[in-house]
Amino acid sequence: MVTFLAGGTGTPKLLEGATRVWDPDEIAVVANTGDDVELGGHLVCPDVDTVLFAGGGVLDRETWWGIADDTTATHEELRRLAEAVGRGTVPRYLDDEAQTAGREIARWRRFSGVGEFMEIGDRDRAVHVTRTSLLDEGHTLTEAVRTLADAFDLDVDLLPMSDDPVATLIHTESGETIHFQEYWVARRGEPAVADVEFRGADDSEPTPAVEDALTEPVVVGPSNPVTSVGPMLALPGVEAALASTPVVAVSPFVGDEVFSGPAADLMDGVGKEPSTAGVADAYPFADAFVLDDDDPTELPGRHVERTDTRIDDADDAERVARACERALGAVEAVADPEEIR
Repeated sequence: MVTFLAGGTGTPKLLEGATRVWDPDEIAVVANTGDDVELGGHLVCPDVDTVLFAGGGVLDRETWWGIADDTTATHEELRRLAEAVGRGTVPRYLDDEAQTAGREIARWRRFSGVGEFMEIGDRDRAVHVTRTSLLDEGHTLTEAVRTLADAFDLDVDLLPMSDDPVATLIHTESGETIHFQEYWVARRGEPAVADVEFRGADDSEPTPAVEDALTEPVVVGPSNPVTSVGPMLALPGVEAALASTPVVAVSPFVGDEVFSGPAADLMDGVGKEPSTAGVADAYPFADAFVLDDDDPTELPGRHVERTDTRIDDADDAERVARACERALGAVEAVADPEEIR
């Protein structure tokens, strides 16, 4: 069995090739839930759902968000209504009292649906309604995701990182504290980042299913080290678990050039070098790395596999997944993983 840590688009892309290299029944995917939001009363889990929709064959692969060919009638009407009465369509983050009332899983990530700043498709919304209703019926987030995975006939074992609330909040240089989705979706990553907080992480736990998955060899996909992988690492016991099992990480950089997304700005904002070297420093538990052929970074003491790490289709993903397989093989061939660090 092999376990993937997933967030953003990088790891879901890699999974398309991973299922050619490993038996899908032997793959667990631990998905980031730090950037989840409750929007208009419905729990939206972007990183969970990207894996869900990709594995279910319905993902919009132009945006790597939502369901392909979905309609947006409800979203458009919500925005029309708000504009008609002068409410606008900016993010409407609820006040502190509302953040801690009601459904605990939504703490510190609760937005009004007035004006709906994130575009939610109509079929996509049905997933959020179903998940939220399962939570209201008393199911855990893990159980709700398992039900949805069955509905989409998912082959891999998809696991949210925790059944507890963890909110990724961005502290800007201007003194604001905003949720990651406001930073990235509404403001397009423009505010200068002073720090990133994973609120609630200290009081949260990885689920028993995640703890079991982390006893297996782990692949950290080419996702954002700060806001995709960071919330998982902030959970008590996760870094210790990763230090005790073979781990290979795929860099989302080629030297100091990031493939996509806000990883460079976020790493710089939290005081980490925005580069492959910075990723290696952020992942001290990683025994091996998969780097691009053109990446000049040297990682003494770590096993390195090189390949073309750009992933544009399933064949690209398989190439990178096979490099991960080789790297894990090299790590597992060493009796004590500490010896190769």
